[in-house]
Amino acid sequence: MSDDPKNTSNQNYSDQDRAPKKEFKVTELGVNDGILKGKKTDIQNPELWEFPMDYPMSIIGHEGQHDSLLNEVKLILGSQFPEFDLASMEVKPSKTGRFHSVRVNLYLTEVEQVNSLYAALDDAETVRMVV
Repeated sequence: MSDDPKNTSNQNYSDQDRAPKKEFKVTELGVNDGILKGKKTDIQNPELWEFPMDYPMSIIGHEGQHDSLLNEVKLILGSQFPEFDLASMEVKPSKTGRFHSVRVNLYLTEVEQVNSLYAALDDAETVRMVV
């Protein structure tokens, strides 16, 4: 083998091994100078929210858990928003039919409602994502 760095005929390096690897901290990607305030489900900039407000959201479930998703969302919303009309929830399948989303429109009056709602949805086993 030669000492010439251009001669790579006998070396088993992939392009990935030669490329410089950039490491970064998650805090470099976050808001508020990379500092999360409170729990990950808490509102980070409450001063940007105006209450009371109508708040539309889509709650997307894991694949194949349509009925479980609907029941779990009903339990969460029913416990946190007793005045919410559960019959107003709209369930829609994705274009491929693999996932379902529950669409709701909530009336929120304070920041703590949002924080507790997102914390409950984050803990729910059938919820994949909230938009």
